[in-house]
Parts: sequence; C-alpha cells; structure tokens
Amino acid sequence: MDLSDRHTRDGVAARLAERYVGRPVLIGPGILAAYTGQVEWFRQLGCPVLVVATARGAGPVPEPGTCEVVQIVPPPASTMTDEVRQQDGMARHLPPAATAAIEAFDPDRRGVWFASPFVTTDQPIDGRPVAYGRPAAFLALEDKMLADAIWDAADVARAAYRVVPNEKTALAEATAELSGPLGAVWSGDARDGVNGGGNYVRWILDDDDQRRAVWFFGPRCDRVRVMPFLEGVPCSIHGFVLPEGTAAFRPVEIASLRDVARRQFVFAGLGTYWDPPHDDREEMRAAARRVGAHLAEAHGYRGAFGIDGVLTADGFRPTELNSRMSGGAAVVCEVDRRLFTLLQAELVSGHDVDLTPADLESVVPLMDAERIGRVAAVGQGVSLGGTFSYPVSYEGGRLERSDVETGNTLSAADTPTGFFATVDPCVALQRGQRLADINLALADLMDREHGAGFGALEAGADVRR
Repeated sequence: MDLSDRHTRDGVAARLAERYVGRPVLIGPGILAAYTGQVEWFRQLGCPVLVVATARGAGPVPEPGTCEVVQIVPPPASTMTDEVRQQDGMARHLPPAATAAIEAFDPDRRGVWFASPFVTTDQPIDGRPVAYGRPAAFLALEDKMLADAIWDAADVARAAYRVVPNEKTALAEATAELSGPLGAVWSGDARDGVNGGGNYVRWILDDDDQRRAVWFFGPRCDRVRVMPFLEGVPCSIHGFVLPEGTAAFRPVEIASLRDVARRQFVFAGLGTYWDPPHDDREEMRAAARRVGAHLAEAHGYRGAFGIDGVLTADGFRPTELNSRMSGGAAVVCEVDRRLFTLLQAELVSGHDVDLTPADLESVVPLMDAERIGRVAAVGQGVSLGGTFSYPVSYEGGRLERSDVETGNTLSAADTPTGFFATVDPCVALQRGQRLADINLALADLMDREHGAGFGALEAGADVRR
C-alpha cells in the first residue's frame, strides 16, 4: 500500500476512525490550543466533543460552537515532570463541577476518552474507555535505568554507563570512572513516576555540581544512571511496532540546549530541517527496527516509540527510550497527523490495523520532503502574565520584535507550570539548518523582552561532519 498518496491515506484514516463515528468524545485534560486539530477531526466524524482544558495555551483554539469546553484548575506543578505525572490522576478525579458537566454531555456513557499518553488505558474513566493513552506497562519502560539493557538486547551501540544507588560515594566513584572531556551526565530513576523535559538530568563537571545534584536527587530517586557527557547533535529516531514488524522513520533533531551556569539541559524544540550523514541515518533506522522487535517480543509492545540520543563523532549513541507517541514522533508524523494519531490509538488499544511496516515506511519520502520545525521556549516557574503574539525578524542569528509582518510569528502563553512560546510560522528555518540555532535566538529574545530567565545557553556541536 502506498501511503504517500493522499487519497490512500484518507481511506485508511477513515477505516481507523470507524469506532468513533457519531460517538461522544471527551478530550484532555490539557492545554486547549493543543486539541484544536483533534476537535476538527472528530466533528467531521459527527462526534459531539467535550474538552477538559487546564489552560488556553498559545496558538489557535477550537472555533466557538465546535465543542464544549470545561475549564479546570490543575494541581500545582513547577516542572514538566510534575505536570505529566498528574495527568492520569487528574483525569480520574475531576472536580465535581467538571464531572457533572461530563455526565450531562454523555449521560448514557457511550463516549470515549481521547487522552494523553500519560493517562493509562488499563481501566476506563467512569465507565468510558480510554483511547490514545497507553498501558501502564508501556509507560514503565521509560525508566532510564532500563534503557541500556534494551540497547544491549537489541544490539545497539551505546556509551559506557553505570547505575548506582543514590549515594554520594557511589556516584562520585562512577563519575570519576566515566567522565569525559565535558564531564558526566546523571539521570534519575522513575521511582515516583516518569520524568521528562530534562528535569531529572544533571550535567556534572566538578565537585560543586555533584553536591547540588546529590541534594536534588536525594528525596526523589533511589538510583541514578551515570554516563559520560556525549558531545554532538541531540537527535532521535522513531518507529511504529505493528503485528508484522517495526516501521522506522527519519531522524529528528532535538534542540536540547545547555545551561552552562546551572549545568542543566533546556528542552527547546524539535525539527527535521537538519539531516545526519546518510550512513548514520540508515543505522539509526536499523536500530529502531531492532529495538521495536525486542519491545514486541519481550513486552508485547504495540504502537509508536522513540529513541533519544546524540550523534557523536563515533556515531549515534542512544540515551533514553520514549515508549509513546513522543514529541519527536509527532513531528515526523505531521505529514498526516490525523492518520498517525488514529493509528496510535488503535494499536495501543489492541485493535487490528491491517497495515505493514512497508506501508508505513512508504510515507518516509514525504517526511523528507515536508520539513517540520517546532521552535519553542518552555519556561518553568516563570509567568508571562497572559497570552500574546507579534511578528519577529531573524538576522545574524538574532530574533527581534518587528513592526511589520516577516513570516515569523512569536506566540506565547502561560501554562500550569510556567509558559510556552513558539515561532510559528517560521520562514527563518531553511533545509539543512540546525533548529537549535533558532531556539537559541528565541530564548535570548524571551529573556530580553519578557524576563524569562533562561540565561546563557549553548547548542551541541555537529562533530560527525
């Protein structure tokens, strides 16, 4: 099947959507602007739609009258990790007013919850099945303490590492053993739930870094993984595990910026404008197929996954597994977000999709042709005081506020954990360009114009070329 053909993709998407036709759909909880596309898809299927929103968010929101919106106040959260850990409990323990609105919207409980990957599919929510979430067993695979055993089982080259108790002597010994020219990286376990956004990752260069990191991990983790700092381009490779095998897509650049002063990492965006050398690209895709085969055999896995890592001077070296439709997977699947979103929902629910790896890989040429860049600045613990949008210019590696339209538009809004800012559209991005360069400029602009507090940031070097 050639899914590079639009009409073929539309036919497959219609088949995957059959169980939703005319059925009430509940979306969330989450940022309203993130669900605009989903609301439109389900309305086209004749579905009444209700969104449980925690904030408005940056960008367009669903048109009035297309859905019912129930606004809730999420629990306090200061990091992305706090936010995602709360999602399952928040969906299952909504405020009484929100629950009453949902029961009035779907009194016969015919509806389905279309949730985030951090809401589990193991149990219904008030009698309504969960779609697009994932089994708790799949979520547990994101513990960074498990990743290296997965690489070994799938015969994927990796960096040296040690997993040690969260104790300063053991950590110091492992760091002395593994530190490279740029030091070491510590990553905390998932004892209290999945962590992300670099919140539980620390860059270790000296004794003061170790003391601060020991203080941070002390009340939060039982074990810590120690690795050498990997110089290179942060990137990822993504695939889908199907009953007949694994489809592998194209690499994605991760704009993970380095906070030199605080020795932390700042997640800033994802994109496909950058290309690794051909041989590295094919090795990354082959690694994804082997990892997918292992996940299927050892864990009964189905659906999307991603392997984050760094393209070093020695080749791609993985650092963590994302056992879901991650942000990077969503970027490459932007060529037909509806199709791949519905496919993910069907696979994690255990439904037959009647598609092969070759079918999905027929879309890879489109992923190469239609480059995507999500230029973003994610602030944690900092509020902008509202929502705003204005044009910006990009010259000499610097973004500036503009009084005229430039093809680059900055949009920003507060979130439950801080703020989210993006440049979309962004004509400043050109094929072959590093997304990290634009993200550095955006962080600098947010500091100058809005006091975001990012400070001095750096991007990893493209050492493979």
